[in-house]
Amino acid sequence: MTEAGRHRRWLILLCAMVASCAVGDVAMAQTSETGDLSFELVDPKVLRVCADPRNLPFSNEKGEGLENKLAELLADKLQKKLDYVFFPQATGFVRMTLGAHRCDVIMGFPQGDDLVQGTNPYYRTSYALVAKAGSGLEDVDTLEDARLKGKHVGIVAGTPPATNMAIAGLMGDAKPYPLMIDTRYDNSAQAMIDDLTNGKIDAGVLWGPMAGFYAKKAGSLHVTPLVKETTGPKLVYRIGMGVRPADQNWKRQLNKLIQENQGEINKILTDFGVPLLDESDRPLVAETAKKAP
Repeated sequence: MTEAGRHRRWLILLCAMVASCAVGDVAMAQTSETGDLSFELVDPKVLRVCADPRNLPFSNEKGEGLENKLAELLADKLQKKLDYVFFPQATGFVRMTLGAHRCDVIMGFPQGDDLVQGTNPYYRTSYALVAKAGSGLEDVDTLEDARLKGKHVGIVAGTPPATNMAIAGLMGDAKPYPLMIDTRYDNSAQAMIDDLTNGKIDAGVLWGPMAGFYAKKAGSLHVTPLVKETTGPKLVYRIGMGVRPADQNWKRQLNKLIQENQGEINKILTDFGVPLLDESDRPLVAETAKKAP
């Protein structure tokens, strides 16, 4: 082959390589823009949710929980069929559901927990004190309040506010409720609310969504978010959704859905009595409920 021939062949090969790279770049750009989920999701045509079958106010098999309603909203926006993989939300929940590729999203997960990759948070709430209206405790907003001294305060053992109560010297008169239960037969939050309404305890401390939900069902109970603690663990948390660490396109799509539908998300949460907080720990009321947490 002549020198000119070799030169032409080299040019042809170079052009082919450039064209191949260009096509690859276009394909990658298109995948990025469309958010190709075929390698990330169990079934791209189905919103497959990991959930607890008996964990109101969050989820149940009948679809009555707030996370069920959020999943229905997302499925509608995505124009996908909704399906669930149910498993008790206890030790092994993430490993046996999301981690086993049986489902693709956990609807509620605290930000900062490294068991999953979190989306942007879609609400912010806290543990709360529940008391009867007219009890003199309905405006208590910290466990350090002297009015709680000598009172029988319900607390779920092993939850963060138990530490705050111990520091405040309240555990001697407290009534503990079990954290690990078989939800087919027991419900610590409901038991605490029943004891409160029946006068067996003076107040109760529950995770905000539970406090709001069960207090709303009982009626005549006041829920106060505990946002002013100066000792012990902070009791305010941001809640997002949980996906697998490798599912970047899926996370971006969920973040977009959260941003575009925050108003509808907040309405679902407030309908269930969740005490929503803004970034300054102020309650989100009807006028501000369309804002992101």
